[in-house]
Formats: sequence, C-alpha cells, structure tokens
Amino acid sequence: MTGDAMAITLFHAPNTRSSTVLALLEELGAPFALRLLDLQAGEGRSPEFLAVNPLGKVPTLLDGDTPVTEQVAICLHLADRFPQAGLAPAPDDPLRGRYLRWLVFYAASFEPAVIDRATQRDPAPQRMSPYGTYDAVMDAVAGMLTPGPYVLGERYSAADVVWGSALAWTLRFGIVPALPIFQDYAGRITARPAFQRARARDAAAG
Repeated sequence: MTGDAMAITLFHAPNTRSSTVLALLEELGAPFALRLLDLQAGEGRSPEFLAVNPLGKVPTLLDGDTPVTEQVAICLHLADRFPQAGLAPAPDDPLRGRYLRWLVFYAASFEPAVIDRATQRDPAPQRMSPYGTYDAVMDAVAGMLTPGPYVLGERYSAADVVWGSALAWTLRFGIVPALPIFQDYAGRITARPAFQRARARDAAAG
C-alpha cells in the first residue's frame, strides 16, 4: 500500500451508511485504507475509535490526522479532495448551488423524515420540524430527479452516490413510496461498477 493510500482511512461497517462512502471512494478511484468495525461486538465503542469520533458512529474518515464525520460532510470532502474524478462542481460552477442544496437536503430533511416514518414516530409540529411534512419531502425528491437522469441533469456527481444509495435502501424497506422515478433512479445508480465493487467488499466482509 502506497503512502498516498495510507492518507485516507475509512472506518466502515458493512451494510450501513458508510457503504455509501465506500461506493464513493470506488467511484473516485481514490486510494484508501479500510478499517472494518464490528458494531455488534462493540468495536464502535472502543477507546481507539471514540478518540476519532466521540459518537462512535460510521462512516468516519481520517484524512491524514484530520477526522471527518457525518456522511454528507465526508462525501463533500472526498469529492473536492479528488477533483480529477469530476464528481463535484467547482465553487464557480453554476451547478454548485444545486449540488450543495440537494446533498444538505438529504441530511437535513430526507433522513429525519424517513427515520420518523420508519419508527412510526410523530413528526414535530410543522413550524419546528426540520423537514415540514413527509409528503412534501417525497414531492421534493421526485422534483429533484425530474427530468434526470441525475441530480444535476446530465452530469453524474457525488450527490447521485448519496441519493442512489439512500433510495435503494429506503425502497427496499418500504420507507419511501415505490414510485417509478425512485425505482428507476436507484436501479440506475446502484448498477454502476463502483456500487457493485462496494457491495462485493461488504459481502466479503460478512
């Protein structure tokens, strides 16, 4: 493993949110070291890992000595870190605002909405809710994917890695409606070779 490969370490548990970051690293062709954690065995609570991420959550990334946590922050960081892959619009690109909007929307609105729905938990009053209503979030996601084929139209980006992974999971568990636009998009994104390589790594890790 080269020195460059050692610069980035992904703390990863198979078939969790960190699988999205693993797929992005595969898309980027980025060198990285993979540190598997057995969360069921309590490895997420080890002193070594808590020193990197006090919440004990994956995904967690080390870029050199710098920890980066939170799925969307990691994806933003990596896509900018490897600009040669072309998965992030540059700051002066007109698409940058749309790219940032929908990545942050995923974390700020979509995730809270689907977690409330999955756990059958009543949302907060609309004036206090981070997402308003579940139906409004689903309508917004459908609008985001129209006309497609990607979040940025004809341009594939790190936003598609996040959204393709998210919709594949939530469709699988019936947390989002099985709309054709969601199914077609999730299938198209997760059929990419990078996703297949990430899934093979997860399968091999058990």
